[in-house]
Amino acid sequence: MHSENTPTEESAPARGAVAIITNRRGELLLHLRDDLPEIAWPAHWSVLGGGCDPGESPADAIVRELDEEAGLTVENLTELFEITDQRGSGQIITFFFGSWDGDETDLLLAEGVKLQFFAPDYLDILTIPPFIRDGIYRCLAARPS
Repeated sequence: MHSENTPTEESAPARGAVAIITNRRGELLLHLRDDLPEIAWPAHWSVLGGGCDPGESPADAIVRELDEEAGLTVENLTELFEITDQRGSGQIITFFFGSWDGDETDLLLAEGVKLQFFAPDYLDILTIPPFIRDGIYRCLAARPS
């Protein structure tokens, strides 16, 4: 008896995109995530972003996510690097960098609890997902003071 072995296609890993956004004072825009058990990293401060829709590039996803989550348009987003969220969603996350000098309290927050600019000195006392913290520090280390 002959059995056919058909290779199973491994699905591509899930992808996401996030944006490290700073203002002219060098503060970082952070997003306090909802405290819901069904989301990755509930009740953590993070940067804005989310998962890519099927067939969507990370560059398109971050523009969509910024608009959906906060009604925010950031000019000149620059792609930085990728980090895998090993302890959360498992997604490969593409990090982007941009600047925005508006008042975060004027943004229309559609997801999460709060948006707030923080000086980098405050990062150590905030509850931030490890891969996001690593991405922020990596970005800050590469930028001129």
